[in-house]
Amino acid sequence: MLNKLKKNNKKGFTLVELIVVLVILAILAALLIPALTGYIDKAKEKQIIAETRQAVMAAQTLVDEKYATKAAGGTISIGGSSADVNTDDIKALAEVTGTLGTIEVDKVEITSGSGLYKVIIKSLEYTNNSKKCTYTAAATDKYAVTAAP
Repeated sequence: MLNKLKKNNKKGFTLVELIVVLVILAILAALLIPALTGYIDKAKEKQIIAETRQAVMAAQTLVDEKYATKAAGGTISIGGSSADVNTDDIKALAEVTGTLGTIEVDKVEITSGSGLYKVIIKSLEYTNNSKKCTYTAAATDKYAVTAAP
């Protein structure tokens, strides 16, 4: 008789226990997925800001180098192959793959009446992966990210 009891004593989970565990896992997944997508969006936003910073620094470097070769008070143009600073050169130096939009350069006199100027990047637009980041030198929030049109 003892042998028959031992044979019928099977170990394992019941169907109800398995369903309860699956329901708990589904609830946890439903709670975590929105939080994870928020982190992914924030990471993408930080990535485009970092790439825009790289483009601004590269543009500033190339503009400074070109301005040093100009006559005193000269101007700098940024754009295609005929410009002083080529946008492809900026992208290559910054090591970014997105698209550079409008880039504005401004000359600022270092000391009033001195005749000495420095050239700054006033604004720059950078687009990558359906996100657009605009850098503005005068704004308190220098980098603004929006969806690309």
